[in-house]
Amino acid sequence: MQVPAHFEYERATSVDHALALLARWGGEARVVAGGHSLIPMMKLRLARPEALIDINDLTELSYLRLAGDELLLGAMTRHADLLASPLVGEHYPILHDAERVIADPIVRNRGTIGGSLCQADPSEDLSAAFAAIDAVAVIRGPSGARTVPVREFHTGPYETVVGPDELLTEIRVPIRPGGGSAYEKVERRVGDWAVAAAGAAIWLDGESAGGAGQPGIVRDVGIGLTAVGASHFHAAEAEASLRGAPATEENFAEAGRLAGAHCEPAADQRGPVDYKRHLASELTVRALRRAAARARGQEA
Repeated sequence: MQVPAHFEYERATSVDHALALLARWGGEARVVAGGHSLIPMMKLRLARPEALIDINDLTELSYLRLAGDELLLGAMTRHADLLASPLVGEHYPILHDAERVIADPIVRNRGTIGGSLCQADPSEDLSAAFAAIDAVAVIRGPSGARTVPVREFHTGPYETVVGPDELLTEIRVPIRPGGGSAYEKVERRVGDWAVAAAGAAIWLDGESAGGAGQPGIVRDVGIGLTAVGASHFHAAEAEASLRGAPATEENFAEAGRLAGAHCEPAADQRGPVDYKRHLASELTVRALRRAAARARGQEA
């Protein structure tokens, strides 16, 4: 039987209390919310914290709301709540697309969006989706709050910029008109980690975005990739190729080619390198195609 090493257990009653507990343990504690990633790692002795700080009582970090031109998501928001939110679906359907293919209903009912980002698994779906839509993470620590773009949040596999005495509290997503977004994933079985996945958000210029037979010009674009070794979960070269260009199948294909060429997948039980590069390319094209259709009002 696999069991964790001995650890102490603390239950935080507020964000300030959680920060005080983290400071007290001096980097030897880990925060637990849903626990679906941390607990298995502890059972395998891949993670051996001296203490777990349970933040499930921090309902102050569970919310989905608009504030001005931003969508604010509390870090303790459960995956199921993100999936069920009409507000999220209205502004960023990419998040609904991603949530539908994250694990299963049991995991989505307990797992949190902050926990997924902080686990920093190289095959994690929301990191790619948030990278595509230029989300910003809010991190609280002893000196107050600071913001970090999600594209700078991860420093490596299972590593983030969150310090040992800090807590991720919120994800902010800018609301921008004229856009569409989508997420595409290939997995070995339902609920599995991705073999490869791609998310895209695209904004077309107002004059040609909805014109009959007109593809529109790409005003801005974001492309997120997961499970294929993309730097910071996004495809910068593919994005650059599309900005200012017509939103055509030919240009989407070139962006897909660049996405596959510039990622660094590893061969494993889910497939060889060439196969994963092919998936990165193809899924990027599919995500761009659906995102553009949504921007034109052609797909819900």
